[in-house]
Amino acid sequence: MALIKKLNDLAPKFGKHCYFSEGAAIIGDVTLGDDCTVWFNAVLRGDVHFIRIGNRVNIQDGSCLHTLLGKAPIIIGDDVTVGHNVTLHGCEVKSGALIGMGATVLDHAVIGRGAIVAAGALVLSRTVVGDGELWGGVPAKFIKKVDPEQAQELNVGYAQHYIGYSDWYRRSDANPENTRYCTTSEEYEEAEGGCSKINSSAL
Repeated sequence: MALIKKLNDLAPKFGKHCYFSEGAAIIGDVTLGDDCTVWFNAVLRGDVHFIRIGNRVNIQDGSCLHTLLGKAPIIIGDDVTVGHNVTLHGCEVKSGALIGMGATVLDHAVIGRGAIVAAGALVLSRTVVGDGELWGGVPAKFIKKVDPEQAQELNVGYAQHYIGYSDWYRRSDANPENTRYCTTSEEYEEAEGGCSKINSSAL
């Protein structure tokens, strides 16, 4: 169960077939297109500027998307993968790009179409990563150009995989018996009366 929060009369808006995992928080002026997924404990905070996300974008576990007050929104194109524990702040990520696990992209930076930001990279404010380029390091530097067909296969492929993963979770979520809240393994292993079933009214 995600937290969807209206703020200052601005409510998040969603396209078709989006999926939000438990612990995800989507707040304020946030718009997602079709087939987007927001995974466990990711935060999309559109409180001080807007967040606009295209179609087939996956925001993976623990990532944080925020903006710069009145100056730098977040704009994400189609078929973008935002890996685990990524921070995006007031930046633009163009279609088909991939942001690797643990990377940080700062205000007014632009990540080009089909580009790859390597895991753990720090893309400084106002940096422009060109289309189809691989950048990595702290601070991030240009490493090489990526073959366009390879980038298309890799980056768009990841985006498609996450639509499929969300369907697994939809099927699991359809049966409340599949989700439990437990404090110990012993509770979980009890056949009856152990950890509680999911109860949306208690969240």
